[in-house]
Amino acid sequence: MTTFKPRETLTEQVARHIENLIAFGQLRSGERIYESAMAKQMDVSHGSIREGLLLLEKRHLVRNVPRKGAFVTLLDEYFVRSLYEILELYLTHTGRKLACQWQPEDMAKLESLYERMKDCYRRNDLTGFLELGIEYTQASLAYADNYFIVSAIENLWPSARRCAFVAFQSGGNRVLEDNLAHMEESIKAIKDRDEERLARILERFAQQQCRQVLDALADTKARRGA
Repeated sequence: MTTFKPRETLTEQVARHIENLIAFGQLRSGERIYESAMAKQMDVSHGSIREGLLLLEKRHLVRNVPRKGAFVTLLDEYFVRSLYEILELYLTHTGRKLACQWQPEDMAKLESLYERMKDCYRRNDLTGFLELGIEYTQASLAYADNYFIVSAIENLWPSARRCAFVAFQSGGNRVLEDNLAHMEESIKAIKDRDEERLARILERFAQQQCRQVLDALADTKARRGA
């Protein structure tokens, strides 16, 4: 049976484009997004830009201020700590389910993604590594079995992607190597169906990446102040 997959709407395409500009630092923290300039750049209507910005507000990347316009959400210590605190809770909860219930096809997918990430690391493909890392985490949610958790995490991914890019840019190979070590360790815990060990790994990784992002932001602030 063929599964129907609707094409991405114009609003979603607009949102994805602006999301990438924010995630990869081309639109900076707190910067205003001018609808007219963005509509001209993308060759779409103002309405399409406005709808895309509303979608990105739901995804925590944009803040729409009445009578003032749209602004990139501030990437500060409060935002970063809040993000990783909630991700730690969600991923630990769903990781326990995965450790108990995984099937051979799940393990095959996780191991394949891990190998592809190692290949990206060898080729110094930062963008590919980042995208596969998000895909790996999404694949690990196969047994979340909770509408609200899945929905919430989907809206948190863009911010997680944005933060990961900040950490990777600043920390270089060390951050990539930390990610790969985490993947290898977590796969072993999943294979052993050791939910307590996996929970500790996920907690430690979330806290580690939070520190890496905060250190990167502090370094950027220091360079700009110098």
